[in-house]
Amino acid sequence: MTGTDYMALLPLLVIGYAGPVLMTLIAFWQSQKLAYVFTLVSIAAAFGALFLTVPHAPSSVTPLLQVDLYSVFFSGLILIAAFLVTLLCPQYIEMHVKRGAALYVLILFAVLGMMTLAASIHFVSFFLGLEILSVSLYGLIGYTLHSKPSLEAAIKYLVLAATASALLLFGIALVYSELGSLDFRVLAPILAEGHLTLATLFGLMLIVAAFGFKLAFAPFHMWSPDVYQGSPAPVTAMIATGSKVSVFALLLRFVSMAQLHMNSDIFLALTVLAVLSMTAGNLLALMQTNVKRILAYSSIAHMGYLIIPLLAGGAQGASSITFYLVSYVATVVAAFGVVVVLSSSLKTGDVENLDDYKGLAKRNPVLAAIMTLALLSLTGIPLTSGFFAKLYIFSAAVHSGLWLLLIVGAINTGMSAFYYLRVVYAMFGGETDKEQAVPVPGSSSQIALVISSAIILFFGVYPVPLIYLAEVVTKLFSR
Repeated sequence: MTGTDYMALLPLLVIGYAGPVLMTLIAFWQSQKLAYVFTLVSIAAAFGALFLTVPHAPSSVTPLLQVDLYSVFFSGLILIAAFLVTLLCPQYIEMHVKRGAALYVLILFAVLGMMTLAASIHFVSFFLGLEILSVSLYGLIGYTLHSKPSLEAAIKYLVLAATASALLLFGIALVYSELGSLDFRVLAPILAEGHLTLATLFGLMLIVAAFGFKLAFAPFHMWSPDVYQGSPAPVTAMIATGSKVSVFALLLRFVSMAQLHMNSDIFLALTVLAVLSMTAGNLLALMQTNVKRILAYSSIAHMGYLIIPLLAGGAQGASSITFYLVSYVATVVAAFGVVVVLSSSLKTGDVENLDDYKGLAKRNPVLAAIMTLALLSLTGIPLTSGFFAKLYIFSAAVHSGLWLLLIVGAINTGMSAFYYLRVVYAMFGGETDKEQAVPVPGSSSQIALVISSAIILFFGVYPVPLIYLAEVVTKLFSR
C-alpha cells in the first residue's frame, strides 16, 4: 500500500473509522445528540475527502477495489443519501425509540458497506461489502424493538438476505472452479469467445439471482413490501436509496466489465427480469392502500426500468442509469421524508394508510406539495427530474433497438400513474373525518425535504449539468 492508495481510500477510511469511534463514544456517553452530530460530521468529512481522492483516480487499490470517477461519483451519491436520511432521524427517533444512539452507528456501518460495493471489482470485496451492508440493515430494520412489524420485517430480511448470500457464494464458487479467478475483468475475454461451460453459465445465473434478491427484481421481490412496511420510515428510506444505489452501481460495473449483456442466455434472463419487475411491481401496487407498500412495489418497477439501459450497454446506457439513480434518490427521500414527519407524532408505527393522507393539503399544504412533487417525479411528469430520467433510459432503449422493453416500459409507466395519482387525489380531493394535527417538521427534516425537493425541480427544469456529469463518470463503459 502506497500513499496514493491511502489517499484513494480516504473516504472509505473516514467512514470505516467513524463507526467504531462512535460505538466507543456512546459506550461511555449515551447521547443521541452526540451520535447524530458525529454521524453528520463523519458523512460530510467523507464527502469532502472524495475531492481529495479525485486527483488519484483511476487507481486500483489491491485487486479488490477500483477507485475511479465512477466509484467516486456513486460514493458521493451514497453519502448524500445517507446524510439526508440521517437528517430525518432525530424527529422520528424522539417518539419511537428510547435509545437511538446505536441507530447512527449502524447507519455508518451500512454506508461503509455501500461504498465498498461501489468500488468493488472483485468477488471478495463484493461479498464483504454486501455482508457489511446486510448485517447493518438487520439491526436497522428491527431497531424499534417494541414494534412487532419491525421485528417481523427484520427476520424476513435476514432469512432472504442469507438466501441471497448463499446463492452468491455458490455462484462465485462455480465461476472460480472454472476460471480460476475472482476478478470481474477475467470474465470479459472468456465471454467474448462465447465458450462458456454449463457450470460457469449456471454460476453467473446464480450471481444474477443474488443481485435480484438484493434489488428486489421480480420474482425475487417477496421481501420488499413487508420490509418497507415494517421498517422504521428513515430506515426504509435508507434501503430504498443508498442500498439500492450501491448494489445497482456494482451490477452495472459487473455487467459492463464482464460484458454479460453480450451473452444471449444472460441477456434473455435479464430481459425476463425486466419485464416481470416492471409489470408485477405496477400491477401489485394498484391493489395497495398502504403508502409504504405502494412505494415498495413502485421500487420493484423502477428497478425493472433500470434493467433496460443495463441491457442497452455502452456509454448512453450507463449514463442514463446514473441520471436515473440520482433522480430516484432525491424523489424517494422526499416521499419518505413526508412519511417520517407525519409519523413523528406516533409512539408506535408509521402514518402509512392511504386514509391517513386524506385532506393533508388542508392540514399541511407544504407537506402535501412535497409528496405530490415526489409522486409526480416517480411517474415521470415533465418539470420533474423523473421525466428526464425516464426519457433518458427510453432513449437508450431506442438507440439499442430494445423495442419490446421500450413498449413494456412505456405501458407500465402509464399504469403507474394511477396509483401515484390516487395518493395525490387523497391528499387534495379526499375528505376525512379525522381532525388529526400534522406535526411541524423539525429543522433537520426541513433541510432534508428542501434539498431533495430542490434536486427534483432543478434537474427537472435544467438537466444538462447532471447529464454531462453522468456522461463523464461513465466514460469507462463507452466500449
